Amino acid sequence: MADLESLLEYNEIVRKIFAIKDKGFQFYNTYTLGKGFSVRKSYVEWKSEHTELTLRRYVCSRQGYHEEKYVKKGIKKRRPRDITRVGCPAKFVIALDRSTGQWYMKNFIDEHNYPLASADLSCLLHSHRKISDAQKAEIVELGYGGYEKVGYTSRDLYNFCHLYNQDIITNGDAQIVISHLKERQNRDSEFFFKYMTDGKGHVQGMFWCDTQCMLDYTTFGDVIIFDSTYKTNRYNLPLMPFIGVNHHYRTVLFGCGIISHENTDSYVWLLKTFTEANAQKHRISMITDGDLAMQRAISVVWPNSPHRLCGWHIELNLVLNVHNDTLKGAFRVFLYDLCSIEEIERKWQVFLAANKVKEDSWLYQMYEVRQTWCAAYHVGHCFLGLRSNQRSKSMNSRLQMKLDGKMTLLEMVQHYEICLTKVRRNEADDDAKALQSAPFTEPDALVLEINAKEKFTPIVFKAKVQFSVEAAKKCSLIEILGGDDTTEHIVGKRDRDIMYYVKCELTEEVNQKRIFCSCRKLQSLRTPCSHIFYVLGLRDESKLLDCCVLERWTMGAKRAFSTIWKNAMYDYSPTLLRFRELRNLSLAAAFIASRSTEAYEWTKRVLEQEDAVIVPNTGANEG
Repeated sequence: MADLESLLEYNEIVRKIFAIKDKGFQFYNTYTLGKGFSVRKSYVEWKSEHTELTLRRYVCSRQGYHEEKYVKKGIKKRRPRDITRVGCPAKFVIALDRSTGQWYMKNFIDEHNYPLASADLSCLLHSHRKISDAQKAEIVELGYGGYEKVGYTSRDLYNFCHLYNQDIITNGDAQIVISHLKERQNRDSEFFFKYMTDGKGHVQGMFWCDTQCMLDYTTFGDVIIFDSTYKTNRYNLPLMPFIGVNHHYRTVLFGCGIISHENTDSYVWLLKTFTEANAQKHRISMITDGDLAMQRAISVVWPNSPHRLCGWHIELNLVLNVHNDTLKGAFRVFLYDLCSIEEIERKWQVFLAANKVKEDSWLYQMYEVRQTWCAAYHVGHCFLGLRSNQRSKSMNSRLQMKLDGKMTLLEMVQHYEICLTKVRRNEADDDAKALQSAPFTEPDALVLEINAKEKFTPIVFKAKVQFSVEAAKKCSLIEILGGDDTTEHIVGKRDRDIMYYVKCELTEEVNQKRIFCSCRKLQSLRTPCSHIFYVLGLRDESKLLDCCVLERWTMGAKRAFSTIWKNAMYDYSPTLLRFRELRNLSLAAAFIASRSTEAYEWTKRVLEQEDAVIVPNTGANEG
């Protein structure tokens, strides 16, 4: 059935006739928007006198290849740009029929050699991002003319915005927020919202997340970053977003909470509610800011989940509490050294004795909770290379824009939603770019590097994987130990006096091969280390083993779920939706009419006649 539909579609397209060539481009560009690729104008032919176009070719934006000067090794000092052209054969060629003056279809190829973008990402591709002439005119007109042309002052605009907000923010701020979030539930059947009150009916805490948050947590919820220090509102209540990283190693949001008291009971309620919203999934790692009540709550709700304190906060407290630079350097060993637990314990005893650390000091307090922050205790635990909650800090810095201590709860929630919109737009941009380009690799790149580039998302490949590929060049083989089903390679580094043990488990099936390294980077960061790349190269493997490519770092990470970043949170009221559609239509008509005196006079007369007619109110005012 699909093949028949494609054939009918093809036959319809090749019969197309266009009055002017620009209409041909508009048709093809609209067609490609639905298909998921972008258009580029290519070859043209002219009459012999070079006065008239007779042929126009439009191609997929990924047609052709980059010139050799852009990919030849050593030509440029700075990092080459990503590869966007892969020789895609798709094209749309129209030619001029001189006898009729119309343009007809001469050649049409609708085949591609790369994955096309989904419907929600097509609008972000280059040829589909366009400011129309009518919109350009509107933008210019907004800044044209003096104050007498505007009709209101900047103070009037400020007063309107203030009064508009005041209309929806009345007495009982918490109840307004509850009503707002319940309305979200009405528009998104899967939207989760829960709140708790005390015996007097006062709101003590609330948590909410939409459908996309829950889907993102299902895919990327292996690590959660949690920060309770953001309190920019008139009630000094903390807004606590649950934050993680997506397949592009970018910030992703899993939900948000507000509590009135930062005690263990409140945090326990918040974490249990978060778990309830996400179908009891809680096998995760946590990074927190060091709040003791939060630590106790984690031990109650998620007792088996690895938990580490934010390295940034520890560094900050180190500067505040220790004023000896030598002592600071000695302490930082424990923050970053990835040695064994036995070795780090020996180093601790030497450190405590050598520096005569007292039991009432900050250093000794940190020693007592060393399991929550010493790097050695977290070797092999999945933290995806994250050491601090700076992603949460970055998120908070966005939320703080144009806000102050007079902010209401509703304003706080609305600004969180704006931030959520930006985060999802960034992910959509990253997805679109990943589908339209590939990271640059040298022409003589190893086959494993090429394979890794094809598997991981571009950002993860460039930021994490390619580093391991380069570091593998410094590895050397010390010894190979063979067994029945396993082979162990002892690998060293030229610049380090350390040995790593890389164990390969072999079976008859290629897909069942497994590899492990004693550095345990594959378990903690979920990308292969330099030692694994080195050993796979020794074994002449042409592809990374399946165990080395976690799906959460690939473009297929969310293939099981339909992306709904354009969800109910972006809905306007029915009145505003109708207004927007009529505004866009009238704007386009007004722009065309303004280009001639006759059309201007006719359109103005029609609008004046219609404006004089009282449109019957056939339904209730929908706001």
